[in-house]
Amino acid sequence: MIRPSRYDVIVVGAGHAGCEAARACARMGLNTAMVTMNIDLIAQMSCNPAIGGIAKGHLVREIDALGGIMGEVTDAVGIQFRLLNTSRGPAVWSPRAQCDKKQYRIRMKEVLEREPNLRILQAEVAGIVIENGQAVGVALHDGRELRCGAVVVTTGTFLNGLAHIGEQRYSCGRNGESPAVMLGNQLRTLGLNWTRLKTGTPPRLDGRSIDWSVFERQAGDAVPTPFSFLTERIEREQIHCYLAYTTAETHRLIQENVHRSAMYSGQIEGIGPRYCPSIEDKIVKFPEKGRHQIFLEPEGVDTNEVYVNGMSTSLPWDVQAAMVASIPGLESSEMIRAGYAIEYDAIDPRELSHGLEVKKIPGLFLAGQINGTSGYEEAGCQGLVAGINAARMLQGRPLFSVGRTEGYTGILIDDLISKGADEPYRMFTSRAEFRLHLRIDNADERLTPHGREIGLVRDDRWALFQRKQAQKKVIAGWLNGTRQSNGETLAVWLRKPDASIESLRERIGAVLGEEPVAGVFALVETEIKYAGYLQQQDRQIQRLKAAEGRRIPEEFDFARVPGLSTEVRQKLERVRPGTLGQAGRIPGITPAAIAVLDVYLSLQ
Repeated sequence: MIRPSRYDVIVVGAGHAGCEAARACARMGLNTAMVTMNIDLIAQMSCNPAIGGIAKGHLVREIDALGGIMGEVTDAVGIQFRLLNTSRGPAVWSPRAQCDKKQYRIRMKEVLEREPNLRILQAEVAGIVIENGQAVGVALHDGRELRCGAVVVTTGTFLNGLAHIGEQRYSCGRNGESPAVMLGNQLRTLGLNWTRLKTGTPPRLDGRSIDWSVFERQAGDAVPTPFSFLTERIEREQIHCYLAYTTAETHRLIQENVHRSAMYSGQIEGIGPRYCPSIEDKIVKFPEKGRHQIFLEPEGVDTNEVYVNGMSTSLPWDVQAAMVASIPGLESSEMIRAGYAIEYDAIDPRELSHGLEVKKIPGLFLAGQINGTSGYEEAGCQGLVAGINAARMLQGRPLFSVGRTEGYTGILIDDLISKGADEPYRMFTSRAEFRLHLRIDNADERLTPHGREIGLVRDDRWALFQRKQAQKKVIAGWLNGTRQSNGETLAVWLRKPDASIESLRERIGAVLGEEPVAGVFALVETEIKYAGYLQQQDRQIQRLKAAEGRRIPEEFDFARVPGLSTEVRQKLERVRPGTLGQAGRIPGITPAAIAVLDVYLSLQ
């Protein structure tokens, strides 16, 4: 049977953004095609096979709360789980998991293949078909044309990708894979603003050639923290990672050969991520540091490949080998793959709406590294939002967006479309104005109702969510209504620094009369301990929402507003903010300019 050449939505690319986008569209009832150059590399973890980390774990929890799949897959194939920042407050706690690289893509492919409305096609997309200014399909390298109502492009580093290892450079998407040159060239003709960005990876070593006894062992948590709200507990056996350090010899080798690094020879034009520097950058920019941390992280339970986290580089192969051998315990290590830098095309994200649709080309949505971000998690949340909105556009429903007060996902997208990306964007908790409100434990409260309305949250997840909310209400009510011998309620007692709700587990269990839902105890405790701070943030959130409620008409002429400088007018015209709040977040837009704009809007 010949597959139809007509789909509702076509997703280009099968990385972390593409997988979330395609599955979302299919789950929402749309006939969806995901086109990838290699079906066997769906959800390939081309860099570190790890999910989560500081703020990134928040994104994964939000993806899960909305009905996405990254969290469930990670829980199924994670081989070491750690909850980070536990010495600090719950606002910045964030889970991280080292995954089995091969099993991650196998599990993701299985999940996608079970979706009845999704077809996975192996082909190279050569261009987007535009008719009457709207995206209506894709042209394939083999001459075929697939038609659709909306296109979601999630091409990662493949657009005109160029890899660098020392003086050597060659075109590729990921190392060893073909680049998307035709698509990259065609997209550059669509009248959008583009830039050139860069990222990189470290060498991979054969674990059998490493003297593991030399290194400090890093174990995972005794009780792993899952990513998905559907996961009750992690049953899989956990592995160890190991901590190493660079040496004076390592630094000498880099300093003497830095001119051979593609980063420093002038060979690379793209802008790299400031927050994930290469080992060359670390040595050059921080010469006073005597050593730098290196993490040895296994890439799976049935492979000998080890990821050298912290040693991203574009130095030549021979220098990389000597550099690795300069670290005690790695003297005899065998390098399986060299580290490399890769530069690629990315769009100026200010070309997009909050729904990740290209403003100038209706029906064309972009997600992931093409929008100037880095990281699997940043890509995944964008893919989910882009997929949701491609579907909603075709369903005749308004586009969906997460507000800055609702999630890190909203912060990421708002930052991108308001400020652009002059370097690969990475999520941090410091980017959130209301971190205490946007915790990992309440992501479902913030976003699962949205996921239900959208059509991604199925009955089983919704029933679990409602059960958790009901238990939370019962527990909070009991704590506020139960007094100790001194007359103090248990809620007041729980606010003390050394008080823990875990000591009340048995009594609470008797009150509930059923097994507590995972995470409900911690959620109640946090809200009681930090009630005052949360109330203060709620007031701040209401003020921000008021600013966001001040809409700026879509065709508003900023040139007509008296008192605005030419620079301010140009910046406002470039971004075309939809609200007064968004206008205030554009770099260079002063509070005085916002006040003038506010007055003018009030008079209209």
